Amino acid sequence: MRKLACAIIGAVTVAACTPVVQEAPAAPTAPVPVIQEAEAAPKVSRRQAIANFNFALTRIEPLAEQVCRRRAPQLNCDFRVIVDDRPGQPVNAYQTLDQSGRPIIAFTVPLIAEARNRDEIAFVIAHEAAHHIEGHIARQRQNASIGAALAGTLAGALGASDQASLETVARLGASVGARSYSKQFELEADATGTRIAAAAGFDPLRGAQFFFRIPDPGDRFLGTHPANADRLRTVQQVAAGL
Repeated sequence: MRKLACAIIGAVTVAACTPVVQEAPAAPTAPVPVIQEAEAAPKVSRRQAIANFNFALTRIEPLAEQVCRRRAPQLNCDFRVIVDDRPGQPVNAYQTLDQSGRPIIAFTVPLIAEARNRDEIAFVIAHEAAHHIEGHIARQRQNASIGAALAGTLAGALGASDQASLETVARLGASVGARSYSKQFELEADATGTRIAAAAGFDPLRGAQFFFRIPDPGDRFLGTHPANADRLRTVQQVAAGL
């Protein structure tokens, strides 16, 4: 089986005080309306954007480590943050693991610049941390392996026999398998990120306004991200239960 590269979203680093995260009660069963877009906040200066990022990081990181060690003690919770300052990068953040299993989180400069206040950048950081805490890389790799194996078996049953064809089908199956639950992973990270951001003293509802300035992926078949409306609804439902 070919090794699959996973670029999801994940964790954080820096030191600060460590407030305690309280587990949230179950979200209310009654439907919660989607957050309405607030009046567009003005872009901040480069200096202010960096200050907002550093402030949010020092508040979110210790909570992320605390939650990680409590909920997933088998994981490496020694988060490291990298700022990708290569020119031409898009608004993006992602999580991966180094060879020792340490979580690496990367933020591009345009993403840091796009956040309009501390709540927005804090929410994004908390979302990244949540991906690692929820174990999404391992789960995505498992889904990819299952997809590749099933596709290969099906191809053999349908008469494919040459190695090149089997490898092509296996790669396609791995891609489908890796994407199968990616929308669910994003919503899980939004929910856990909401709890972390709120526990650190930020407003996740205000932070979720960041969604209004990124492209809406809609609900495309096998898309990697859910529609922004679904993400906003998740944030509001979880926040209502805090």
